[in-house]
Amino acid sequence: MFDRDHFIEDCIKAVSGGQEPIREVVAAALSDSAGMMSELGEPQHAGITPIYRANDLTIINFVWAPCMSLMPHNHQMFAVVGVYSGREDNVFWRRKATTIEAAGAQSLGAGDIATLGRDVIHSVLNPIGKMTCAVHVYGGDFFDPEEPRSEWDHETLIERPWNVDEVKSLFREAEERFSATKNKSPGGNPPGL
Repeated sequence: MFDRDHFIEDCIKAVSGGQEPIREVVAAALSDSAGMMSELGEPQHAGITPIYRANDLTIINFVWAPCMSLMPHNHQMFAVVGVYSGREDNVFWRRKATTIEAAGAQSLGAGDIATLGRDVIHSVLNPIGKMTCAVHVYGGDFFDPEEPRSEWDHETLIERPWNVDEVKSLFREAEERFSATKNKSPGGNPPGL
């Protein structure tokens, strides 16, 4: 059965071996997705919840609001993503002169894993009408990487410095939009109209 502290310990032991041993730890955890939900908690709000943070390892529980998207961004470190509830669609991008262009995609459902190399640029979408939960394990300090991270504007695809406060704000705004639509009647009008 999934145990949060045991998972953290396993990731700490595995991180020196790189991405593949971390992938094995995440795969073992995903074999008990119900236990992960129980241990990490039913999602109440969209957000980024750090589980563990060190210079060489960050573990985050991501909860994506329904129909939420996150702009293309890089990590400057490897990442292993394991979805334990819902769906996470990733678009992968490659640099092209002064912008980026789409280079592939991967759709993850409960139990699926994505491994992202150090230089990968991706954007994320929760395409469904419920919260999506995923554990992301990074081979470095996600919040204070050794090399500056970048994000790309959704519309122009122009690169700019990554801003964690802006990303957290996007999670709050996505949840607010979802909450507002839940409070409307099926016809789209507020209750009582």
